[in-house]
Amino acid sequence: MSRVSEPKPKSFEISKRAVWDAYRRVKANKGAAGVDGESIEEFERDLSGNLYRLWNRLSSGSYFPPPVRAVEIPKRDGSLRMLGVPTVADRIAQTVVCGYLEPNVEPFFHDDSYGYRPGRSALDAVGVCRERCWRNDWVVDMDIRAFFDRVPWDLVLKAVAHHTDERWILLYVERWLKAPLQRGDGSLVERDRGTPQGSAISPLLANMMLHYAFDAWMARTFPAIPFERYCDDVIVHARSESQARYLRDVIARRLAECGLELNERKTRIVYCKDADRCGSFEHQSFDFLGYTFRPRRSRSKHGNYFLSFAPAVSGEATTRMRRELRRWRLHRRSDKTLTDLAHMLNPVLQGQINYYGRFYPSALRLSFRHLNDTLVRWAMRKYKRLRRHRSRARRLLADVARRQPALFAHWRFGVRPDGWTMGAR
Repeated sequence: MSRVSEPKPKSFEISKRAVWDAYRRVKANKGAAGVDGESIEEFERDLSGNLYRLWNRLSSGSYFPPPVRAVEIPKRDGSLRMLGVPTVADRIAQTVVCGYLEPNVEPFFHDDSYGYRPGRSALDAVGVCRERCWRNDWVVDMDIRAFFDRVPWDLVLKAVAHHTDERWILLYVERWLKAPLQRGDGSLVERDRGTPQGSAISPLLANMMLHYAFDAWMARTFPAIPFERYCDDVIVHARSESQARYLRDVIARRLAECGLELNERKTRIVYCKDADRCGSFEHQSFDFLGYTFRPRRSRSKHGNYFLSFAPAVSGEATTRMRRELRRWRLHRRSDKTLTDLAHMLNPVLQGQINYYGRFYPSALRLSFRHLNDTLVRWAMRKYKRLRRHRSRARRLLADVARRQPALFAHWRFGVRPDGWTMGAR
């Protein structure tokens, strides 16, 4: 009788459950197709087969990531940011590695690192930054030049090796770092440093790099200096202008030692002016995570007004929200009812309110007023009797708002078509 051969042992112990959990996370995050053009829906047509083949290659050490699809996104300064879109299978593979590596690394991260960490958010960072601006007169608003394009591979791999003895994790991280970018014309861009934004593992690698390059170094060298870091967005607080300038210079040298560069033109020393701080300086505002920090008129719990250094939705974020609204072309959707429009808009509006309405919400309310104007234009186009009567159209919407004050998310937030808004805070 012929003996049935035993299954060939795998080079690495990777559970099938880890691959399945990674797939579920990738599916929940959605995302575009990579260089193979395969969407999540297409991947799911042979889900069990695709997941098994991915697990088999990961476990045997034979998984080689395909090129990453390059997508150029314009930045506010006119330059282009290069994003990398991996294939669905590659995103799952990266998420598998994150699932093994993140629990080992997370306990070592600094308390003032907020980006892409469980239980922490950008709003947490904004809130802590606000309180520290009240206690410290100065801020170093740091800008790291092209961070994701300049990350040195050797330091990233050294950080990964420090936190795991799993050879397969180090193997695949190195392969992902070296995977080329594929442009729209099919040409490949080879790289010798950096980790493309957009991949599932890039945020974790970025946090590991900056933990050792900045966070841990700050904790050793300047334990009394507070800072907030959300990935490569960093705010450092200082007691005096001279201390702020000194910190800027020594941080620049430290980053240079780690293969990174502080953008001298965009890194600024900012004075946190309020009612208790006099004088005028070159920079008295800075942007952090979609909020602009600057002197603002605020009201105390006793009803008295005073000058506070506080965050509110930034002008750039407001412009971006208005641009998104214009893409909806609501005033031309006369085929829809007002309830239809509310169902279309409310998920987007509520997301904006949840994020930008946390601090100094009156600034966000002001930015929502133009939405009511758009709804007035919609009513004038939909109803013939209102075509030339803007005031009547506004009264119609005001009547609806009185009957259904919760119909639109921004009405619930306090921006109604009858002109009523909450007071400034």
